[in-house]
Amino acid sequence: MKTYIYGLALLVTLGACNVSKNIGTPKAALPDTFRHAAGAADTTSIAVVQWKNFFTDPTLQTLIDSAIERNYDMQEAVKNIEASRLLFKQTKWNNVPQVDLTVSANTSRYSDNSLNGLSLKQYGLGTNHIEDYTAYLDLSWEADIWGRIKNQNKAVLAQYLQTIEAKKAVQTSLVANVSQGYYNLLMLDEQIKIARSNVRLNDSTLNIIKLQYNSGQVTSLAVEQQQAQLQAAQQLIPQFEQNIAIQEDALSILAGKLPGNITRTGELDQYEVPVNLSAGVPSALLTNRPDVKSAELAVMQADANVGTNKAAMYPALRITASGGTDAFRASDWFKVPSSLFGIAAASIVQPLLDHKELSTQYKVAETNREKSVLQFRQSVLNAVGEVSDALVKIEKLKQQQAIAADRVATLNKATTNANLLFKNGLATYLEVITAQSNVLQSQLELATIKRDELSAVSDLYRSLGGGWR
Repeated sequence: MKTYIYGLALLVTLGACNVSKNIGTPKAALPDTFRHAAGAADTTSIAVVQWKNFFTDPTLQTLIDSAIERNYDMQEAVKNIEASRLLFKQTKWNNVPQVDLTVSANTSRYSDNSLNGLSLKQYGLGTNHIEDYTAYLDLSWEADIWGRIKNQNKAVLAQYLQTIEAKKAVQTSLVANVSQGYYNLLMLDEQIKIARSNVRLNDSTLNIIKLQYNSGQVTSLAVEQQQAQLQAAQQLIPQFEQNIAIQEDALSILAGKLPGNITRTGELDQYEVPVNLSAGVPSALLTNRPDVKSAELAVMQADANVGTNKAAMYPALRITASGGTDAFRASDWFKVPSSLFGIAAASIVQPLLDHKELSTQYKVAETNREKSVLQFRQSVLNAVGEVSDALVKIEKLKQQQAIAADRVATLNKATTNANLLFKNGLATYLEVITAQSNVLQSQLELATIKRDELSAVSDLYRSLGGGWR
């Protein structure tokens, strides 16, 4: 008995150390600063700014707020958190002994020629059947010597935290998508306004050409070409109207509402790209980016699974106990202490024949842990790349916008001069048509560039991990 007790004490002592060492957060290759970051790196990232302070337009704020509250992807993410939280709360019972209550009553009628039937007659019990009434508690408990239960709890915790990060990731994407959709809507508003203005300009020019045709100054070809130019501008209007309706529907669905009109309180020209857009230091991505944090938690979960599978290969100490009442007669069922009984046992179970299967599962768990480390490093690499891409987009789109704005100003002046010269007979109708076509395309391109620039800012905010605060 002493040897047995000493053996149990030794197992408990050995169990003070887990059989699998925690690898912790793996290292990821991070640069000192982001590529294309302007000037010295500011340690404060725009990712820490709450989305309501980053997007100040009241209409856009209303859309984002509605999306966060009513979007079905967000609601599903919340439900995933609730389910995972329940599983996590359950883990606190993993170290508590399991207790089951059993209450049973049965009677057995044996054959008179059977051994039990002859025994009943032999002992003269005065009955040809046996009754048994039992009520007992059954307790079982496994000592977590090798950290198997501890690692299981650790894996469930990581899974629960991953659902929280998943919700954050959904919200960051949702905030970016709503803002970009809203900017696209403003661009379409600007483009349809440009198209309608160009229609009026072409219509005015067509009237002048018709007057010249009636007076014999130009041929019917001039009228037909200007008419075609007018129709090309008119064709853009229903196209933009269609795109506006589709974008409104998409924004409504993102906001968790039925498709409908989206109220706009501003115009595209009223939005300016912030001058100071600090990306912070790359190491902040580890805490700000939900997908990176989720990948880190996946490593934690895989590491815990390694410990669980390793512990399964070692002896398990189980303690069981049963106690209650047992009687042959219902009247004696709960007579205390004569009907009481109790059983206590302790066992050490060492896997033998299934050891190869368990060792294979352990090796698979180690491989999965190595995969999770690679996926974590890949997520960090992708995050750094997305930030760098957003930074260069903003930088180059600013340059494109400046050039496009100068081009629009130049072509507006050229269109005005062409019309004046044409009215005075110093320019041909082809020069007028070319000037009007060029100014239309340049104005549409300028609106597109402005939209792309604002969208790039939203993309930078998302890629840095902003939007879930």
